Order: sequence, then structure tokens, then C-alpha cells
Amino acid sequence: MTTGELPERRVAGALGHPRPGPTSRVRVREVSGTAVRDRRDDLATEEPLEIRIAAGGDTRTLAITMRTPGADFELAAGFLSGEGIAGPDDIASIAYCTDEDLPPEARYNTVTVHLRGRVLPEQPTMQRHFLTSSACGVCGTASLDALHTRHAALHAVRTAPPVVPSVRPADLSAPLADPSALPAPDAPSNGGSAVDHPSDHRLAVHAPSDRANTLPPVPAQILYELPGRLRQAQGIFGKTGGLHAAGLFTADGSLLAVREDVGRHNAVDKLVGWALLSGRLPLAANLLLVSGRTSYEIMQKALAAGLPMVCGVSAPSSLAVDLARDFGMTLVGFLRDERFNIYACPDRVVTHPE
Repeated sequence: MTTGELPERRVAGALGHPRPGPTSRVRVREVSGTAVRDRRDDLATEEPLEIRIAAGGDTRTLAITMRTPGADFELAAGFLSGEGIAGPDDIASIAYCTDEDLPPEARYNTVTVHLRGRVLPEQPTMQRHFLTSSACGVCGTASLDALHTRHAALHAVRTAPPVVPSVRPADLSAPLADPSALPAPDAPSNGGSAVDHPSDHRLAVHAPSDRANTLPPVPAQILYELPGRLRQAQGIFGKTGGLHAAGLFTADGSLLAVREDVGRHNAVDKLVGWALLSGRLPLAANLLLVSGRTSYEIMQKALAAGLPMVCGVSAPSSLAVDLARDFGMTLVGFLRDERFNIYACPDRVVTHPE
């Protein structure tokens, strides 16, 4: 290495590090005014994830997305839910790839969702293959009309599935474990808070919720507090400054779960996947907050999850507003510094407390 040349970043997943983590350590040269120094820095890891579906002996690659490693099973489940391909009663198991012809690090970048059906589902509404980046998002429908059709099917009455035993992804070839021998869920990782943080240590698919609940009106003062609560829960963002977040809240402002990713749509998929796998869908009594702009694909995913309200700290797109108005969803934008705009269905927000 020549003088003044920075070492190359060690790629996550290299030999000896078979599973990529959410952050990567690099050396940087920091310049501030006339001061110059070399130091270490943490970056948000960006790695490809191939999502496959399998049924009846057939396997198909459904999507390749750039994501931050972590909560990969939730990401896959949330993606399938958002695209209307599979719900909680359709998923038998989720596992990392066990193909012997792949190097070990590649196995952690491939997830296969095994469906209960005997054949792979037809996807007539999908107009193109899902090859996505961490920035562009995924839109699997051609128009709002197509989404109307799929939305009706997504919210049809389903038969509750049995609980699926957990799978430890670290052991890629292990059989399903005996549910009675499974360890207790992980303790909260944020100092005792009840906020759920991602874990790929186990997978359990629970029966979908059948409780009839709705989101009560939310006071403006509660909305003002949400960005700060989300920011405090963004552990990886605090280290890297380079991740989007999606948070699930109750009407009183309690944060139930948060997911982070280099892709805003991936963060939402991870959050919806968590809800799906824990039997919380539909999320009719909750609201979603995203740390950036609100796009059509985020609204589409929220709609599939049954969320009645979506808030963003930045602007929504025009098609996101169209979707919100068309489906009766409340859409809030520019939620920061104790101000916000309501773009659709303002009746769910209390702006003048009695």
C-alpha cells in the first residue's frame, strides 16, 4: 500500500465472517478546516438479498433487493405480504439457502420461503421481474385499479394456520425443532423497553389476528412526539447515520417495533414481516411512521398490512396521496418540528383538543 492510500474495506461475508452484519468498519480520512486525521468509521452494510419461493418441489427467484443484513426472514415475509403473494396462512417455513454450490457467505444472502401449497402461485398482476435497489422500492402492480382487486383478496377471511416450529438460521441444514424445546424469546435489547428489535435467531409463524379493532383519533400532540421516539430507537442509525427506519405505533404514541434498512421500502417490509410472523395482522389499530419520504410502494405495503394511517418526516409523492385518498387512509407528511401536513383523511387526527 502506498503512502496516503486508505486500506480497502473488508467485505462483510468474507472468509471467516460468513454472515454479514448491519454495519461495516472502514478507515476514513477526516478533513475539517485545516485539520486532517485518519480514523475508523462505521457504515451501514449494503448487501444483496435474493428472495425465493418454493412449493411442491419447485423453486422460483422472486426478487433481488439491496438491503441491510438483519431481520431477513421478516423482510421476505413482509415483501410477500405486500405484493399479495402470501399471507401468514400460506407460509410453512423460511430458511437461508443450503445450496452446496454456493459459497458460505452467499447462503446468508439468499432466503427461501416455503409455501404450504402444492404449486407455486400464479402472479397475474405482476408486470415485471423484481430486480430492485435499496433506493427505488418495489411496485408490483400497474395501477390503482389493479391494487383495488388485490386489496380485496388480501383482506378476505383466512383460515388460521398452526404455529410453525422455529428455525435457527445459523444451522442451515437443521430440521425443524420441537416447539416445546424452544428457548424463550429474546429479552429487549434497549435497556428494558418493550420495543421489539429484529432477531433472526428464530422463526415462528403465528395465527393471524382476528380481533376487530380500529385506530382511534390521534391528537396532534402525540404525532409531534413520534419522530423523536423513532429516532431514539434507531440503534444502527446512531452508529452510521445512513439508514431509513419504519416504526409501528399505537394511538397513544407507544412504539411497538422499529426496523432499519438502507432501503426505506425494506424497512417497511421488515416491520410488516414482523407483524405477519407474530400474528398481528391486520394492523388496523396502529399507525406507521417512516423516517423519509412516503412513496407509492410504502403506501401499498401499508395498505396490504391494514394500516389506516401513515406518517412521514418528509414529503409524500403524488401517487401516494392518490392511493391514500382512494382507500381512505390518513397520510401525514413533513412531520417534524411540531408541524405536519395532512394529505388525506384528516378526520383521524385531532387538531383542536377540547
